[in-house]
Amino acid sequence: MSRPVFSTGLRWLWLVLVVIVVDFVSKQWVMNNMMLHETQPLMPFLNLFYAHNYGAAFSFLADKGGWQRWFFAGIALAIVVSLLVMMYRNSAQQKIANSAYALIIGGAVGNLFDRAYHGFVVDFIDFYIGNWHFATFNIADCGICIGAALVVLEGFFNPSSKQVKKG
Repeated sequence: MSRPVFSTGLRWLWLVLVVIVVDFVSKQWVMNNMMLHETQPLMPFLNLFYAHNYGAAFSFLADKGGWQRWFFAGIALAIVVSLLVMMYRNSAQQKIANSAYALIIGGAVGNLFDRAYHGFVVDFIDFYIGNWHFATFNIADCGICIGAALVVLEGFFNPSSKQVKKG
């Protein structure tokens, strides 16, 4: 049975485009204005640091010779398709779930583009406290993390959407 697209969660695809565009523009700026491994301090806890990530989060599998590029691309593609199906099945009124899925999709597509085109993901956000530095990341990663956090929060604060009511 067919439903009008704007009555489904796909109505939130605009947010996917926002994440993709902001991620792409920010990465292009970094690649065009910084040298690889260059640091530009922004705040006492935040630098721009241009890095290439050949792995996944926290450079997982970065040193495995190249096969991981297509492995992570395949995982990203499967996640994107799965979340698009979930958005189609959702009502447009499920704002938290749909925005969470859209943020994750936007981030996954942003990093998927990097992986397919460059063979690595461009990272540039360096958060640190004193001498401790968190893993360098990018806008796509922010979309994925914020989206995942929203999925978890919705599970905690809106459990009725997942439970079957007993009669």
